[in-house]
Amino acid sequence: MALDKNQIAQRIAQELKHNMYVNLGIGIPTLVANYVPENINIEFQSENGVLGMGPFPYKGQEDPDMINAGKQTITILLGAVLFDSAISFAMIRGRHIQLSVLGAMEVAENGDIADGKIPGKMVKGMGGAMDLVASAENIIVAMMHTNKAGESKLLKKCSLPLTGLSCVKKIVTNLAVLEITSAGFQLIERAPGVSIETIKKATEGKLIITGDIPEMKIN
Repeated sequence: MALDKNQIAQRIAQELKHNMYVNLGIGIPTLVANYVPENINIEFQSENGVLGMGPFPYKGQEDPDMINAGKQTITILLGAVLFDSAISFAMIRGRHIQLSVLGAMEVAENGDIADGKIPGKMVKGMGGAMDLVASAENIIVAMMHTNKAGESKLLKKCSLPLTGLSCVKKIVTNLAVLEITSAGFQLIERAPGVSIETIKKATEGKLIITGDIPEMKIN
């Protein structure tokens, strides 16, 4: 069965390491803060000047003055720090962010990412993503494997304007976990109950399959 957005975030949370500094993009990435393992500490950062974000707020508990860079309401943890965007981008450009979790419209088999612009349509734009893809130590993309029309978003080559070149390291979709290699998309895990054939059909770019592919472990 394909994962929902919360399950994608839950799987990405398994990539977190103790005391990491992590930037979360808008959309699915924001949900990762809800699934941090209890035995580790993570410092979540947002480009608008927040360090120490907590879980996504429950409905009715939102503070309209506490938002992330995508204008989504957030919570902050005890000891969190608020500062201006100049300091925030100094953190990013100074390579103090160890992991960035981004959404994407398209990812190419060589690690190119397009996440901010669709010609002729009004979208939120790439925002700080262009700095993150150039500066973060590790980029993981959270996305749906296909668009609403059923067309692959994991491509040989991106068709939309690029945000970053050869920067994505790993992708977690509703169907699979894949790593970017010099040969293409390396299939690492598949969603519970999802067949390799289903993943093949949903992937336009070159898909590398080696040995038995285990199912993701989602609680």
